[in-house]
Amino acid sequence: MGVETTNNDHGYTQKEDDEQVARQKAIDDWLPITSSRNAKWWYSAFHNVTAMVGAGVLSLPYAMSELGWGPGVAVLILSWIITLYTLWQMVEMHEMVPGKRFDRYHELGQHAFGEKLGLYIVVPQQLIVEIGVCIVYMVTGGKSLKKFHDIVCSTCKPIKQTYFIMIFASVHFVLSHLPNFNSISGVSLAAAVMSLSYSTIAWSASVDKGVQPDVQYGYKASSKAGTVFNFFSALGDVAFAYAGHNVVLEIQATIPSTPEKPSKGPMWRGVIVAYIVVALCYFPVALIGYWMYGNSVSDNILITLEKPVWLIAMANMFVVVHVIGSYQIYAMPVFDMMETVLVKKLNFRPTMILRFFVRNIYVAFTMFVGITFPFFGGLLGFFGGFAFAPTTYFLPCIMWLAIYKPKKFGLSWWTNWICIVFGVILMVVSPIGGMRQIIIQAKDYKFYN
Repeated sequence: MGVETTNNDHGYTQKEDDEQVARQKAIDDWLPITSSRNAKWWYSAFHNVTAMVGAGVLSLPYAMSELGWGPGVAVLILSWIITLYTLWQMVEMHEMVPGKRFDRYHELGQHAFGEKLGLYIVVPQQLIVEIGVCIVYMVTGGKSLKKFHDIVCSTCKPIKQTYFIMIFASVHFVLSHLPNFNSISGVSLAAAVMSLSYSTIAWSASVDKGVQPDVQYGYKASSKAGTVFNFFSALGDVAFAYAGHNVVLEIQATIPSTPEKPSKGPMWRGVIVAYIVVALCYFPVALIGYWMYGNSVSDNILITLEKPVWLIAMANMFVVVHVIGSYQIYAMPVFDMMETVLVKKLNFRPTMILRFFVRNIYVAFTMFVGITFPFFGGLLGFFGGFAFAPTTYFLPCIMWLAIYKPKKFGLSWWTNWICIVFGVILMVVSPIGGMRQIIIQAKDYKFYN
């Protein structure tokens, strides 16, 4: 008698388990990151370019002017090498457990630090980065649209920046409903092409202007303290410029994988291409922009270059298109997190309606914050230090040390510790500089004017 019931129970649980597995699979097929796994290696190349080359590239000459020649060049090159190394680590760690893929940054965190702690370490930082980027890009998009309008039609009645941010947001109310990474690959390709284009415009127009007659390369802050704070803040700008790591696992999750041909092969190929493009965007703009204008360069080099009018107008439009793409790439993991919580924890049904509400609320939220606090430069330095430095410079290294446990004082051990120290220094000093800039700019700022 007893045997029978246990058998029945067993059959019952087996059936439940199958249902559970089927349900999980259905949810995974619906969620934005795990739904399509047929990306080609070049998808990863342009997704990475779009994620990496932010509008941050336009503030690099300004960062150079606050760092000076020596430290500026050193920080640029060091950052390029360190972030490439940490990116390689993330690509390697994506499939280090046979038969399992870490499709999201926090899943890797949970593997390295444990279920609970991994979530607490990674998720807040990842959210700060992704939401921070989306807000900053709302402002950048609005600013560039306004700049375009002011250049093309200098006699028109001026329109408030607030409205331009709203116009920019209207695009995202539509694009945000593309379900997953592969469906935004067209947007992303356009964005990647644009980033290369406006970077090229920025440095070639600078070359065309030639070195300015009254050019100066000294620090322009009047006080010692000012110089130091500006230096800190510029470090934050550079950290922000190399911040594609928050979405790298999510991008790799879209690439198909088999035991013979793991996804890291094509992904790494894409990353190398992306990094060459990043170098082609960053180094010429930073070095030529600073060389031509010295410390009189503005925090967005397109503002310094006023003529030829049509070219600068075009570059501003390119920035808008690129920022549209970047916004989508950074919003996708946030959509994924929100939808996961709603569907898996709160048991909502995975439907279009749910997606429609969730994503529109998110876009509206980033738009509202962007309109309320548009101090662009300072915000970058501030967020840059807090969240970009860890997720980009040293979290991958700490995970690597925790998981692979390389032997003490070996090459791998030293490399990781050097990156960690460099990253922690960045994390500590850049928010200080950024905060001071925000305070200085907020003094003269009126809400919604």
